Amino acid sequence: MLKMSRPDLSHLADILHRERCSLVVQEAGGRVRTFSQTGVRDLEYLLDHEPEALRGACIADKVIGKAAAGMAAYGGVACVYADVLSRSAIPLLEANAIPYSCATLCDEIIRAEGDTRCPLEQIVAPATTAAETVSLLRHHFQMRPPKGKG
Repeated sequence: MLKMSRPDLSHLADILHRERCSLVVQEAGGRVRTFSQTGVRDLEYLLDHEPEALRGACIADKVIGKAAAGMAAYGGVACVYADVLSRSAIPLLEANAIPYSCATLCDEIIRAEGDTRCPLEQIVAPATTAAETVSLLRHHFQMRPPKGKG
């Protein structure tokens, strides 16, 4: 396991695997919640509707690339575990003093289909701060049509 410092998030990683969810959030007050949407949708929801849930929270996620790292940093997350962490996420985590650990470190996040780099990683590639990352993602999310329409 790669570690920037010493966050022991094994209990959150255990929940992530046992519950087969995509995101586990342990709020600053200790409440633990699980989420199961794909990609960064759960982080997007929390940023937009329950930002207090992220402030000071520790999270465990299946995959954290630059997009998810930017959202976590923008939301004030205190520490991060990822089954898979992309190297492009590390500068955002370190710039925001967020300790992290991971099972696997990779050069880039590849789509589940295995044919190309994750589109969100391409969208946030120019960002250098968490705020820029979230701004690029919000613009993208506003431009995408709702599922099942159009």
